[in-house]
Amino acid sequence: QVQLVESGGGLVQPGGSLRLSCAASASISTIYAMGWYRQAPGKQRDLVATITRGGSTNYADSVKGRFTISRHNAKNTVYLQMNSLKPEDTAVYYCNAREILDDFWGQGTQVTVSL
Repeated sequence: QVQLVESGGGLVQPGGSLRLSCAASASISTIYAMGWYRQAPGKQRDLVATITRGGSTNYADSVKGRFTISRHNAKNTVYLQMNSLKPEDTAVYYCNAREILDDFWGQGTQVTVSL
C-alpha cells in the first residue's frame, strides 16, 4: 500500500507558474511509474504526465513544453512544474503510483487559473 499526499495547488493568474508535489509513504524508486492526472468539473480524469522508474517521461499534448514532471527518489517525492498556465488548466490534480497489479491515488489538489 502506498499513500500519496499532494500539495502546491492554488490560485494563479494566466501565464503564471505553480509546482505541485506528491509525497509518497513508500520508496518510489521501485514503483513502475508515477504520474499526474487532472479532472475538471464535469469531465473525466485525464493523464497529464508520467515518469517511469527508469526516468522516461510522457506528457499530454496539451501540456507539452509547459509542464515538467520529475522525481526525487531520496525524498520519495514527485513534482509537476507548471509554467505558462492557462484557464483551461484549471482542475483537481491527482498524483498516481502505478504498479503492475495496483494503482494508488492521492486525494487531489485544486489548481485554479484565473484573473
